[in-house]
Amino acid sequence: MSIPRTVYKMQATGNDFVVYADPRGDLEPTADQVRWLCDRHFGVGADGVIRLTHPADVSDLDQAQVDACDRFGCQWFMDYRNADGSLAQMCGNGTRAITLFAQKQGLTPTMEGSSFLLGTRAGVKRIVSCSPMKCDGEHVFMVKVGAWRMGPVGQQLIDGGALGGSAPGTMVDMGNPHAVVLTAVAAELEASGLPGTVADLLARTDLPDPGDLDLSAPPRVRPGLAEGQNVEFLRLDALDADNGSGRATMRVYERGVGETLSCGTGLCASGVLLRALTGVDHWTIHVGGGCLKVDVDPQDVWLTGPARMVARLTLEHVPGC
Repeated sequence: MSIPRTVYKMQATGNDFVVYADPRGDLEPTADQVRWLCDRHFGVGADGVIRLTHPADVSDLDQAQVDACDRFGCQWFMDYRNADGSLAQMCGNGTRAITLFAQKQGLTPTMEGSSFLLGTRAGVKRIVSCSPMKCDGEHVFMVKVGAWRMGPVGQQLIDGGALGGSAPGTMVDMGNPHAVVLTAVAAELEASGLPGTVADLLARTDLPDPGDLDLSAPPRVRPGLAEGQNVEFLRLDALDADNGSGRATMRVYERGVGETLSCGTGLCASGVLLRALTGVDHWTIHVGGGCLKVDVDPQDVWLTGPARMVARLTLEHVPGC
């Protein structure tokens, strides 16, 4: 296994990736190479590595997964790996970043309204271009992240790490697993009265506002999953039930990475919980890397946000090559 000497740095609301194309299917990275690329001191620095390749050339896929891509007419696959070298089922921000990369490589159209079918370990996703390319290289995409499943509200206990307290969390499956925690609401919302479930969750938390949390160590989720889960912390900022819209703020601790400036599937999972708590379907959610839109219905979630290419890089040395 190896990686090419030329790679690219991409970011989508601060969630950053090292990406490269592998049309021949012979450049699958090792876990050590992923860790080196993502190292922010000795490598390039990133939250993860994305190899754009054909589904048949992803070694961990079974034939049923490859056949599913074929049925959709999906030629390209997002082989995504976390910064610690582990495989990831899905990355919402990564789908936008790799679609922009595919456009720049001439692998998919660039015009507004065009779409790109992308295989992931969580199924085939369709990413739609929403705006012309801006002069700074930023482009906005909407991805149908797809089906969601939510466990009982508040069933998990989130504590440990450096949190200094605990709060109830809710498991949401977006193709990869999340535990979503509501820790605060804006003062004006609290003064105007809160939905009963929101008030109940807040009464059971002693965590501070998300902006004041210490996420330097992984939070503990009980009961949690053996493979781990991302953990999202939310503040409900505004609610307009008449228009079916709301605003929130999110911070996230990603398994295999640590705190990141954004997490696409975490944003979707947050939208799912917020909908369950308020009945509101359309959300604008602020993260450390920017602002995104999340739209939820009873079956699916859509995520809309920007992506940008940062650099084209020539590696002087690749460990293991």
